[in-house]
Amino acid sequence: MFVSKKLSKFKKIKHGFFNKNGGKSNGIYKSLNCGPGSKDKKINVIKNLDIVKKKICKNSKKIFLLHQTHSNKFIFLNKFPNNFKRVKADAIITDVIKLPIAVLTADCAPILLYDNQKNMIAAIHAGWKGAFKGIISKVVNFMIKKGCKKNNINAVIGPCITQKNYNVKENFKKKFLKKNKKNAFFFKKKKGIIYFDLPNYIKSQLKLMKISKIDMINLDTFDKKNNFFSARQSLNSNHDDYGRNISLIVIN
Repeated sequence: MFVSKKLSKFKKIKHGFFNKNGGKSNGIYKSLNCGPGSKDKKINVIKNLDIVKKKICKNSKKIFLLHQTHSNKFIFLNKFPNNFKRVKADAIITDVIKLPIAVLTADCAPILLYDNQKNMIAAIHAGWKGAFKGIISKVVNFMIKKGCKKNNINAVIGPCITQKNYNVKENFKKKFLKKNKKNAFFFKKKKGIIYFDLPNYIKSQLKLMKISKIDMINLDTFDKKNNFFSARQSLNSNHDDYGRNISLIVIN
């Protein structure tokens, strides 16, 4: 489990970014696969989620997860949910105590937000699609509407694929340049191959929202030595599925 130094200073919350270590799954899902949407045995995923919950928030009932679709949709929870049915969205915002919220990733970026004055948290799943569609600004704007202040919001960009391993096609780059020519900054070409910088693109989106308290967990999920689930690594290995890493935050 990895933590942000910035978020760790706040005693009212707990958080964690988990890699593959310490779970019950086998084969391509070995070992801490937390993805209910994967083809892993459901019982193993349930056990893995319980392991995570016990590490962060043992007094909580269950971790609230989403059915992620690479969208810019979010859900706000202002009370403890009656059921934990997975809603189609890619971010969760809440001010409910003892309700752990989490996102699942396998190269996309998990982002955790915390307003330490309003005591409000958010968890965002941001791949290139979600970031491109403006999920970050949507979540931040909603938090502000709820009384949060930009200078009180602490943001952490968790482990994700980094530029050296994120090769993309020309039309991918064109899409970003069409939106804003300044996006050229997040692309570089090496030996005829284009590479995209997802974590720094996300960081720029946070800065555009005037969020200045930003922490980055600089771990590449594609790099095997970091032991994260990686969709791209699985594709390279011709696997038909992959495990999911979990990142979560909870108000004590």
